[in-house]
Amino acid sequence: MMRSSSNGGAMGGRAAGTGGGGKSSSPVDKEVDYANYFCTYSYLYHQKDMLSDRVRMDAYFNAVFENKHHFAGKTVLDVGTGSGILAIWSAQAGARKVYAVEATTMADHARALVKANGLEHIVEVIQGSVEDISLPEKVDVIISEWMGYFLLRESMFDSVISARDRWLKPTGVMYPSHARMWLAPIKSTLSDRKKNDLDGAMVDWDNFSDEIKSYYGVDMSVLTKPFAQEQENHYIQTAMWNDLNPLQVIGTPTIVKEMDCLTATVSEIEEVRSNVTSVINGHTTLCGFGGWFDVQFRGRKQDPAEQEIELTTAPSEHHCTHWGQQVFIMFNPINVEEGDNLNLGLVMSRSKENHRLMEVELSCEIKEASGNHKESFKKTYFIE
Repeated sequence: MMRSSSNGGAMGGRAAGTGGGGKSSSPVDKEVDYANYFCTYSYLYHQKDMLSDRVRMDAYFNAVFENKHHFAGKTVLDVGTGSGILAIWSAQAGARKVYAVEATTMADHARALVKANGLEHIVEVIQGSVEDISLPEKVDVIISEWMGYFLLRESMFDSVISARDRWLKPTGVMYPSHARMWLAPIKSTLSDRKKNDLDGAMVDWDNFSDEIKSYYGVDMSVLTKPFAQEQENHYIQTAMWNDLNPLQVIGTPTIVKEMDCLTATVSEIEEVRSNVTSVINGHTTLCGFGGWFDVQFRGRKQDPAEQEIELTTAPSEHHCTHWGQQVFIMFNPINVEEGDNLNLGLVMSRSKENHRLMEVELSCEIKEASGNHKESFKKTYFIE
């Protein structure tokens, strides 16, 4: 019953709870969080986009139906059920009871879909934040599609952790069970394009400033520097969504974070720190870095999956996902040679203004194959 993957757009879900529950986090205003985040997932057009992502759909479908022993006769909690697809599959795979939690009014559509598929006696849709709801029993499986750009944007895994710690049986399994974040050096024409966009924005500002002074007698030049910084933040320091071709990866992809979803804590994902090495594979130009993730469905050590499934968002010619990759563009690309070593440092933390957005500090020391120092730099980016 295994389905093959093909290109697509984006799977219903991802509106589970307030998250941001770590000890160092400020309290989250639920109304603000709903306006900034949850409301997007309450529209069917958005759910449709996610349900059109065949890579994601096939991975979850295969994970459930190739591992029915994890679901048959079991209780399941679907965190952020969205349209209810994962809950429906869990029931179709033989679950005794499925609790499908959804924070938005999409819960009404999920109930309708569950009923239309004749599963209302198994699937109970609960509207509310997963941090606030109560269940009548512990569950055998927690299933959720919680991943954001570069894995952790949106901070929804906080809600999954909360659900796990409250409701998963000691013998329970997580779907997915593991996750990894990857980083690799890339070549790209985006650097020139973004530089041109920035230059164009500054030319437009100069013309605007001249017109304001000419027509209205107000000198705007004092604001030129802060405007330039604002535009640089937008064009250069904001990470970009992109579908990278594998040929654009010019060095060894390296893992910057690994997680066991059964044991991961909020504190370990509030700030991710990593120091890794990548080796350049040819004479080329280093234009920036690409970040992506993959997740695995392995069950747990004492109750492993019969068929391990992986969902990857790595650069691909034919199996792209709505996540794409996050691209961190360099303003000034650097010529590199085969065998050059990149010593990379990554610090990713949550934005102080919005805990669902990320700030990334990337440092890089380039050494020739001989060991001679070539160049070093450090840059800050925003995943918005």
